This record gives sequence, C-alpha cells and structure tokens, in this order.
Amino acid sequence: MRLIDALRSLMAEQDCYLCGGISTEPVCPACVARFPVGPAGACPRCALPSSLGEECGACLARPPHFDATIAAFAYGEPLAHTLQAFKYRHALGLAHLLSARLDCRLGAPERSALLTGAGAGPVDVIVPMPLAPLRLAGRGFNQALEIARPIAARRNITLATRTVRRVRNTPPQAQLPWKERARNVRGVFECVSASGVIGTGGAASAEPGALELPFKGLRVAVIDDVMTTGATLNELARILKQAGAVHVSNWVLARTLPRSFAHATAFASA
Repeated sequence: MRLIDALRSLMAEQDCYLCGGISTEPVCPACVARFPVGPAGACPRCALPSSLGEECGACLARPPHFDATIAAFAYGEPLAHTLQAFKYRHALGLAHLLSARLDCRLGAPERSALLTGAGAGPVDVIVPMPLAPLRLAGRGFNQALEIARPIAARRNITLATRTVRRVRNTPPQAQLPWKERARNVRGVFECVSASGVIGTGGAASAEPGALELPFKGLRVAVIDDVMTTGATLNELARILKQAGAVHVSNWVLARTLPRSFAHATAFASA
C-alpha cells in the first residue's frame, strides 16, 4: 500500500459509536447489522405487521391521509440508542449513516412501487417533518432535515424546507398516551403559498378558489426519524393533501411495532 493510501485509511478510522471498535463509519457494520428490521409481511400503508403484506384492517377501516410508508428498520436497540444520540446529544456525525441506510431501503426494487403508487411517476418533492419553533431553537437543528438533505441530493428531488411549517408548540408525542396523540397534533401544520396560508386550524386564510396550492398535482414524500402511532405524519399528510398533493408517502428510519411482535421469531437480520 502506498504511504498516501495508508495515511488516508488511518485518518478515516474512528471509534464505533456503539461498540467502540475501530471503524470507517460512525457505527461499524457489525453494529448496523444488529439494527432490527421490520416484518416480512407489512401493511404497505402504515408498515405495521400484516399477513401477506396486504393493507391491514385498521387502514382499511379508517384510511389514513398518507398513502404509503417505508421504514428502514423497526424501532429497537441498538438503533434506538443511535437515534437518541443523534437527536438529543448532538451526534450529528450519525446523520450521513442514517440517511444512507434509509436511502438504501428506498432503493430496494420490491419497494419501488410503494414510493408513489403502482404505475405512477417518481416523487416530486421531499418534505422533512417540521419541528416546533421552541424545539428547533432548543435543539439547534431539525433531525428530519439532516436525514432528508442527502437523500434529496442523491435522488435529485426537490427539498421543500419553507413551504410547510409547524405553528404550535405542543408537548412531545412520546410523553402522551397513544389515544391523546392525534388530538395533540391537530392543526399544528400549515402550508404557505403566494396567495395565503393553508391548514391553520384546518382552515385557510383566503377564499378556497383564490388560493394557490403549493403542492398541486405533486407526489410528496415526508421524511421523519421515528413513526410510532403515525398521528403526526397523518396530520401532516392531511395538510399536504389540502395543499394539493395527490400522493403522500412516509419515508422513516424506524417504525415502532406492537410489543407482542416478537423479535426472535419475526425479525429478519439487517
């Protein structure tokens, strides 16, 4: 090996964030292989376990506003520790790794039809899940945007960072019982257009016929880190559809699955 190559290799080496071993990535391949993946059969709409991968009973009975969900992993250790470090301990060096893992999942051929619906064209725009103003100020960055930016660049998809905003500071969803989460996020998003605001409290700031719909006819992908009940993603999808979107898919790093879903028997190796 040439000296210059040896020096580059040495400079690239770092400690794995999880196990402390030498790695060329923030998390070594052995630890990434331990990230839990989802069930072989999952609902294409909400990504919860579903026999034969068909749309689940809950989505059939009460269809959410979003049309599809793709999750890179199931939520669990050691991925949970990695995400918590990224979000709450400013381990921003993990953003590239996490973004790449989600991008890899999106690239799986058998999932391509879920991105925009069978027979449809590609996604037109990516929307990173907006943060509430106070939370953004306290954290200093939006983790969804850090994940979304590299994916948008790799796939040459427009990244919308100003059209959608979160207008109310609400208690964190993780602190609330599941049944209260939908109520907590009702009316927290709005879309801004040249002719008015769409979505404030479910209303519009101009006559419906006079509003310019910023996502008219577009297929939108929303990127977020974790999907638990889906209440926040569903509310955002509602506003995006109100703003003209014809299809909304969720691209998330991790999907929280029912506790009864046993890792030992239902998870495949990453």
